[in-house]
Amino acid sequence: MDWSFLIKNKPALYVTTDSRKVTRGCVFVALKGEHFDGNDYVEQARRDGAAYVICGDNALAELQDLARAWRRELGIPVIGITGTNGKTTTKELLTAVLSTKFKIHYTQGNYNNSLGVPLTLLQITRGHEMAIVEMGASHPGDIRELVNIAEPDYGLVTNVGRAHLEGFGSFEGVMRTKQELYDYLCRHNATVFRNEDNPHLADMLRGAQKGEPACRLSIVNYHTGTMPEDMHLVGDYNAENVSAALCAGAFFGVPYEQGLEAVRNYIPGNNRSQAVRTANNDLVVDAYNANPTSMQAALSAFSGDTCILGAMRELGTYTHLEHQNIVNMLAERKMQNVMLVGAEWHDTTAPYPVFDTVAELHDFLSEHPLTGRKILLKGSHSVQLEKLIDIL
Repeated sequence: MDWSFLIKNKPALYVTTDSRKVTRGCVFVALKGEHFDGNDYVEQARRDGAAYVICGDNALAELQDLARAWRRELGIPVIGITGTNGKTTTKELLTAVLSTKFKIHYTQGNYNNSLGVPLTLLQITRGHEMAIVEMGASHPGDIRELVNIAEPDYGLVTNVGRAHLEGFGSFEGVMRTKQELYDYLCRHNATVFRNEDNPHLADMLRGAQKGEPACRLSIVNYHTGTMPEDMHLVGDYNAENVSAALCAGAFFGVPYEQGLEAVRNYIPGNNRSQAVRTANNDLVVDAYNANPTSMQAALSAFSGDTCILGAMRELGTYTHLEHQNIVNMLAERKMQNVMLVGAEWHDTTAPYPVFDTVAELHDFLSEHPLTGRKILLKGSHSVQLEKLIDIL
């Protein structure tokens, strides 16, 4: 569809999928979900002043098409970021670095799917000089769909690991899906920022280049490196995320010391690698998500005395194996003070107490408080380990 009537000469667009947030001149998108139907509010949106309404069975596809058209209209550089672990942290670190030189628009929260990516693009204004778009995936083809909407000029895959195995089917499925970003960049002779120390990324890049023999891809390499001192972000596993942000920043002309100051000033949020000091304990709260790769990295980096681990979700037939692997790792590290949350741990050989829910553990800790400990909280977001912070 030719969207020029809606986007030409506009300094910005205001697009909403929430009928309660319709304002005069906006675009209202009537999406249909399992428990709602935006089409029921189309006439109300028009009465409230919506300049244009996208509705019907193809509303999401039209929204994506509008987002692509707006991205092309603005023509600013777009950096696409995906990966199993660290993509949100890398996005935020890179935003901090590049914001020292450019006016950056970037993905808010976890708006990284087939709805979130177009909404992210539609929030860009003519005042922005660059955009950083995070892309998530849980099934084959997800990244292919997102790159065809965002059309990135630059791309970065943080890493690949054993996550969402229920949707991907295998680790190889994860690799093939994340490679879809490389495939797009190859087809368009774009630029890749790559961790040269990661052999999986090298394999994926070779696969993408083999699929596009005429590809003239530009590759900017960086190394995992080490965590700088005086960071608010904790966990040595974040070193590769910091290195990626500094590498891309340098590519776009941000001096190293300026970029380093930006990452040192970055304060993580949303329970991602946060150091939290309570009245009783020192916590490392990394409870936004968890998969076998990130769980192993968190345990390897942790030097404290107590672990509270939540279950890892969306692993399908790999659920028992991967939870048992974590139990084996705890045993190898001779960890004694461990509490596990989630029924997934019951079928393992864990010699540690297992609580089916956070509420059960919360009650237990109320009667058996922990003090003077350094505690790691790591688990899938759905486990809600952050609800324990107040009792710790």
